[in-house]
Parts: sequence; C-alpha cells; structure tokens
Amino acid sequence: MKVRIIVASLLAFGATAAAQSNEPIQPVKPPAQINLGMVELGKKLFFDPRLSKSGFISCNSCHNLSMGGTDNIPTSIGDKWQQGPINAPTVLNSSLNVAQFWDGRAADLKAQAGGPIANPGEMAFSHTLALGVLESIPAYVREFKQVFGKNRISIEEVTLAIAEFEKTLVTPNSRFDQWLLGKADALNGDEKAGYKLFKDSGCVGCHNGPAVGGASFQKMGVVATYKANSPAEGRSAVTGKDVDRFNFKVPTLRNVEMTYPYFHDGAANTLTEAVEVMGRIQLGKKFTADENGKVVAFLKTLTGDQPSFALPILPPSSDKTPRPTPFGK
Repeated sequence: MKVRIIVASLLAFGATAAAQSNEPIQPVKPPAQINLGMVELGKKLFFDPRLSKSGFISCNSCHNLSMGGTDNIPTSIGDKWQQGPINAPTVLNSSLNVAQFWDGRAADLKAQAGGPIANPGEMAFSHTLALGVLESIPAYVREFKQVFGKNRISIEEVTLAIAEFEKTLVTPNSRFDQWLLGKADALNGDEKAGYKLFKDSGCVGCHNGPAVGGASFQKMGVVATYKANSPAEGRSAVTGKDVDRFNFKVPTLRNVEMTYPYFHDGAANTLTEAVEVMGRIQLGKKFTADENGKVVAFLKTLTGDQPSFALPILPPSSDKTPRPTPFGK
C-alpha cells in the first residue's frame, strides 16, 4: 500500500510538473561552468570602494546584495553626491538579460562592469587610475597572476572577474519556481489567481522566460503616454533620437518585492502602484483593487533564494597606493 501511495504521488508530481513546463515563465537555474578563482577575485572587486575616486563607492553601493541587488532609492548617488539620471537595475539574475543597462548599451556583464568605474557621475575614476590602485596592492597583484597567469593587470581581467562573480548572483527556488517544478501547494489561491490574471491580461508578452523579463526592449507607454519626472529620462542613450524615447529593456520581475522603487525613474514606490500604472499605459486595462492585490501576491512569489556568502576581506593598501579624493575636494 505504501509503495502504491508513493508511486501515485510521484506520478501526480510528474503530471503537474509536465503541465507547468509549458508555462511562459521558466525556473531560474543555478549557475553553471563558473571559474571559482575568478569568482572570488571578482567578489573582492565588486565590494572594493578603492575603484572609485572618493574611495567610498563600490559596485555594491548601487547594487546592494543585502537589498535585492539595488539601492532602493529612485536614482543612485554618485561621486560628490551627484544624483544619477536613472534607477539602478538589480544585479540579481542580470546574467539572464539580453543586454545590460536600461538602454542595452552594454552587450554583456563584462562590458557593463567597466562603465561605472569611469563614469564621472558614478565612481568617477578612470580605468588607468583604477589599475594603478590595484597594481599598488601586492595581494591583488598575486591573486590576478594566480587567476589569469599574467604579470600585469588590465581592465580586461578586472571586468572579466567582476562579471564572473555577477554570474553567480542568481536566485533560484522561489515559491513560484517550486510550483513550476510540481509542488502544487507552493502557491495559495490568490497567488494562482494573480498569475492567471498576469497571463490573461498580457503581461507575459514582455515579462516571460526565466528572468520574467530582461529579454526584449519595449516602449513604455504603448496605450497611454507615460509622464516621466524629467523629459531627459526617456531619451535613448544609444541613439539619442526622439523616436526612441521611452524604449527600455524590460526589467526582470524576479525578487521584485525587494527592488522598489520601480521604473527607469523610480517613480512608483509600491508594487500596487506599479501594477496600476503598467496596466493602464501598457495594456489599456484598469485592474480592480482585488485584481491588483492578486497580481501583487503573485509577484511576491518570485522572490528566490538570495546569494549568501561571507563578505570578502579586502587586501590592505600599500604605502604606494594612491589615496582617494574625498567628496567635495
């Protein structure tokens, strides 16, 4: 009898998983083919503020791994307290994106990693100065040689290492993924109803795949015009053409309950507000309060296991390491 029950349970689990394998959203998978030495080096670089002019800003400042891989403010703060022009997208699951940055100007994580270091509004250094800092730190010189087998450090290796670390920042095992994989009771009734609304309303036309987004570029304001906080915020940094205004990479909805505020300008403070705006300007649909609540309930099931590791201990500077320039100097 016990054997029959086990077999029946396995068959039911398999049938549920098979049915859900046809869904427009797929589970997040753990990273594969990772160079562990490069990951450990990239982790240090990700957290090292000495790659900024002020010695205060690191990659983790805007992509805080304790806060869903973002900074939870409308637009990030850069060198000399400059306020950036656009909301920092989450670094979690960013390896699943078709391209990087809201406008897709970086083809991959490696191309993206070098941008903020030299951006005068962000880390405000140059690649040459950043390399000078790294080469003045004996422990970094040894680790770069161990990982890459070269006597000199180049920006190529710096960005490769950061990108390799960022590939590990995936968040599998969300309750929704468990449901996709056959655990029927992983979602409650409202969450399942919210997912059905999400599909039936057309949200999955853009928010699909393992990242629930990140795979296409779409115009923000298909049915109704989106009014940004500033006219410049909708301009394409790639083409600069007015026709490309408000064309952005569709953001991932993985861990979306943690990555507030929402949109490229951080104008929506809550998921309730974001669902209302997206329904109105993208789909021409006005969700009732009950429908909105169910969609939000579904979105919260997309929170997966967060990256967990010991914070890296950064190698100490040497007497030859250039000292940072504090803000305002």
